[in-house]
Amino acid sequence: MKILICNDDGYQASGIIALYEALKDIADVEVVAPEQNNSAKSNALTLHSPMYVQTAANGFRYINGTPADCVHIALTGLLGYRPDLVVSGINNGANMGDDTIYSGTVGAAMEGYLFGIPSIAFSQTEKGWAHIDVAGRRARDLVQQLMPSLEKISEGAQPTLAPWLLNVNIPNLPDAQLQGYKVCRLGRRHAAERVITQTSPRGETMYWIGGAGAAKEEGEGTDFFATRHGFVSITPLQVDLTDHERLPYWAQTAAQLSQAVRSGAVAEPAQAAA
Repeated sequence: MKILICNDDGYQASGIIALYEALKDIADVEVVAPEQNNSAKSNALTLHSPMYVQTAANGFRYINGTPADCVHIALTGLLGYRPDLVVSGINNGANMGDDTIYSGTVGAAMEGYLFGIPSIAFSQTEKGWAHIDVAGRRARDLVQQLMPSLEKISEGAQPTLAPWLLNVNIPNLPDAQLQGYKVCRLGRRHAAERVITQTSPRGETMYWIGGAGAAKEEGEGTDFFATRHGFVSITPLQVDLTDHERLPYWAQTAAQLSQAVRSGAVAEPAQAAA
């Protein structure tokens, strides 16, 4: 079993070290991660500047790029083989609900998914790395549980299951207080907090993105609910952003517009006054 590990906190972060230590005894593990913290980079790729691969003393390879860059470069030439699994994390803080849209941790896993490889994004629900060794073990337990299925996927025996993408959030709790694993849907957050402004020494206004909004949809069945009750949340994700429920409405709207254009019922915009 071959596993590629990435993250968005950088190759020196405690989370990726804990994940590597947890997985190295059950699989052949390779780390390719960003040189610096790349939180909230989502699926961004670097297209207009060169990137360089360097190797740390512990064997981790790191790149001056985004999390998605790291997985992309690893899978398209750096590794020289196709891993059976891509894992990202363990992130320093939650990636629940709307966080998944912005998350570099999820973005790295999604890049693996887009290349047809089963992928998992792991996060702790609170910042600070408390009980990170426990989170590493819980991540390993999940990977071990999935190994028979991963082997069948690699052999082509289960094509209907490949690929898949999981978002996993682990409460910062000791082993004795952690509950089991719970599959759930993403919750939702309120809109982000107001932008933060400061004045620079030169008198210019500086802007900082405000904090994430508080949980809005956090009832039973959501990732917020599961982790708040001590469970490791597992949410299967997909990349298809199509609003399938409203497709018929928009199809009807487009048909009506097409008919109006053909019949000349759509007025030309008025000319601006000279």
